Amino acid sequence: MYCRSLALLALLALAPAAQGSVYKCLLDDGRVFYQDTPCAPGRELRDFDKDPANVSVVPFTQPARVARPPVKAARPKSERTTAKEAKAARTGDPAQRKFLRAGMSEGEVLARVGPPDMTSSKNRKGQRWTYMPDPADPHTITQLQFESGRLSEIERKVIR
Repeated sequence: MYCRSLALLALLALAPAAQGSVYKCLLDDGRVFYQDTPCAPGRELRDFDKDPANVSVVPFTQPARVARPPVKAARPKSERTTAKEAKAARTGDPAQRKFLRAGMSEGEVLARVGPPDMTSSKNRKGQRWTYMPDPADPHTITQLQFESGRLSEIERKVIR
């Protein structure tokens, strides 16, 4: 066993070292070719063992942090909108209720007259929106029936 180890060690000592040389050569047609054996005489462009390649180091920088927008401070009470003002700002124009027509989309109705005062749950027919009387549309309850997102039926009742 000891003899085997010694013999193996002797073989390793006598074995040639592996080389990893790279040579840059010029081919007959003018192209550049890299190989691991020396080039033909007069065709060597570079021996990387004698003339190692320059290494470019590109520094890594972390991207700049995106600044968060400042937190808005609460407006003074004198500048706050009242519930009536907020409702008026989002309700659209109740006077437009009489100009609604079948085929309009829910989005068109919302843009024109605003959100409804009441909605029924969706059933097999669709959804029903109800608009109560408003000073711009007095004494009138408007009910809209939607099917597949389109206005299918309009019912306006005058109440006194």
